[in-house]
Amino acid sequence: MQEQGQNWEDVMSSLMQARSKDLPYEKVLSSMCTYPHPIAVEAYKMFIESNMGDYGLFMGTYELEQAILSMLGDLLHNPHPYGYLTTGGTESNIQAVRAMRNACKSINDPNIIVPASAHFSFDKIADVLKIDVRKARILSDLVVDTSHMRSLIDQNTVGIVGIAGSTEFGQVDPISELSKIAIDNHIFLHVDAAFGGFVLPFIGQHPSFDFLLPGVSSIAIDPHKMGMSIIPSGALLFREEKMMLSLKVDTPYLTISNQYTLTGTRSGASVAGTYAVMKFLGKEGYRYIVNRCMALTYLLIEEAKKIDVHPVIDPVMNIVALSVLDPKTIRKELANKFGWQVSITKQPPSIRLVVMPHMTEENIIAFVQDLKKVLEHLKTSANV
Repeated sequence: MQEQGQNWEDVMSSLMQARSKDLPYEKVLSSMCTYPHPIAVEAYKMFIESNMGDYGLFMGTYELEQAILSMLGDLLHNPHPYGYLTTGGTESNIQAVRAMRNACKSINDPNIIVPASAHFSFDKIADVLKIDVRKARILSDLVVDTSHMRSLIDQNTVGIVGIAGSTEFGQVDPISELSKIAIDNHIFLHVDAAFGGFVLPFIGQHPSFDFLLPGVSSIAIDPHKMGMSIIPSGALLFREEKMMLSLKVDTPYLTISNQYTLTGTRSGASVAGTYAVMKFLGKEGYRYIVNRCMALTYLLIEEAKKIDVHPVIDPVMNIVALSVLDPKTIRKELANKFGWQVSITKQPPSIRLVVMPHMTEENIIAFVQDLKKVLEHLKTSANV
């Protein structure tokens, strides 16, 4: 840091230069995030100094958080949820597993069982919480093998995890079956619906995944994904208060006597942004956004089939994995030659595309045409 501060214009120039290096979302097909809704941006700016780490100082913001939990509870069929707004799915998953562990103090070497398709945050959980994270195999339809998951349960298992919208393929595990397993074994079931939580309730037919299933004890859902809120905005909901209480720590120097959160300081601005967009859009608004994304998803598949590229599996939501040879090279070529950002999956290998609200019909068609050029170039090069 220099001794004398820079003038406003110079600082802003540096910021604009840095911002120009960030990729605009228009050609991003790899991210589960998107442009936040304008009303979320305005609300965020209004509450920029609010700190939910000591919400006794910001009771108005705290009331907004409680209203969000009520709206999410209505969406996920839990009229009286316990929980709070997190920074996103990783924190929510950590806290859900921490609650499982803390609620089972009598177990010395606890373990949890997750699908092999689970988000990499569960690898962090194994490290941070020093808990054994066992991975159940995935079936050919890319959902967890419930028989294998059941076989991994032992006397030290405190909980299991199901995914509602897997990161790679957007698949939904058979949560109804996992609910039965959890009940039969008297263990907790956490559902990672970080992505699917704001998608599944707004499409016509969808697999059961929420608190309607009696074995579901907690759910992670991210407003900063398809919820159109500000980054970071996640949420963790518990069915029972005892799960929240297992996370309690005393906070004697604050205006509140305890916290249940992982982070100390929390953004009240994210709370305000999430409240604003959920109130503004309502279920009807979200249904429109999700249906539009699904229409674009089906358009992507139709256009891809025209160039003889097919999905690995029919999508449940707005995530598509296209089966291609040498996905890593195709990913690189799409980025270097045309500016498209896609991701790849490991098993089965494919290019993965997330059709978020910033996508348009024109962009989808343009992408497929550029993909066609890349494939033709690679085929020509292979024949030389």
